Amino acid sequence: MKIAILQTGKTTEKHIAEGVEIYSARLKKYCSFEIITIPDLKDTKNMPVKEQKAREGKKILQSIGKDDFIVLLDERGKEAGTVDFAAWIKGKSQMQGKRLLFIIGGPWGFSEEVNRIADFKLALSKMTFPHQLVRLLFVEQLYRAFTIIRGEPYHHE
Repeated sequence: MKIAILQTGKTTEKHIAEGVEIYSARLKKYCSFEIITIPDLKDTKNMPVKEQKAREGKKILQSIGKDDFIVLLDERGKEAGTVDFAAWIKGKSQMQGKRLLFIIGGPWGFSEEVNRIADFKLALSKMTFPHQLVRLLFVEQLYRAFTIIRGEPYHHE
């Protein structure tokens, strides 16, 4: 199974970057995994939010493969418990030749164009988190899902 996270901008918080590296390394035991980083937009201080989202959206669209199953991490998406998420991942592992692409947008969310091409929208919580922290939370949940699928002693109910 191929899984990728597409994110905007580098992870600048050292402790978050270290956590992401730890779980990314663990994930590679279970699947082909990569993190793709789109550079942050420059000179956005006076740029309208709609324009920022459109420019970021254009970069996101250029990074998507034609066979990708696109999942937006969006606070308005479907919520799932950890065990349900693991079952969903297991079901998606049957997709032949497709990469499961999870997209973490910037601070303003996604452009209309990116929202339109999404195959699924997933919410980590009804709460709002900084997009850099979402990276760590989500990669840990991916790892946790694979340990549940394999019956390994990491997750406790």
